[in-house]
Amino acid sequence: MATITRSERIVQDPPLARILMGDKRAAWLWLVLRVWLGYQWIDASLHKIGNPAWVQTGEALKGFWSGVVLIPETGRPPIAFDWYRSFIQMLLDAQAYQWFGKLVAYGEMLIGIALVLGVFTGFAAFFGAFMNWNFMMAGAASTNPVLFVVALGLIMAWKVSGYLGIDYFLLPLVGTPWKRRARGEDGVAV
Repeated sequence: MATITRSERIVQDPPLARILMGDKRAAWLWLVLRVWLGYQWIDASLHKIGNPAWVQTGEALKGFWSGVVLIPETGRPPIAFDWYRSFIQMLLDAQAYQWFGKLVAYGEMLIGIALVLGVFTGFAAFFGAFMNWNFMMAGAASTNPVLFVVALGLIMAWKVSGYLGIDYFLLPLVGTPWKRRARGEDGVAV
């Protein structure tokens, strides 16, 4: 893949990037990372789905949110950005934890299943990375930085990261939204 600049210079992608992000031989690497990441999401979701404090009352999430919005008298607060702390406080005030706990638990499961099976891998990885980003913004580092980086790799390699999965059949079938097929006068794709 190359980009042509305004001054008509051609800028090529580095060979390693071309191999990792666009060569189907790299699909084996992405398969291992994709399945590992999917397993991490499924495992995390099973701990929540089996816990009524997550999927029935949301008390587990309420407890987490209540802890991270606190500003200690000494030291640094878990949330470094005031705007994000205000966002979490707004969710607490609206009692959103009652439905948000279910969203987190079942969302983690759906992301995990999609990654393991290789279904819309780039989108699944994006939503996983978005969840990891939110966990990190709330001050929960744990394994989230590593999971976030792997998800970013899967997003960047979306063309081949699901090649050894259902995306092999699915992506050619649905196409990509930025390149629509031309339609004839009768409305049928040409």
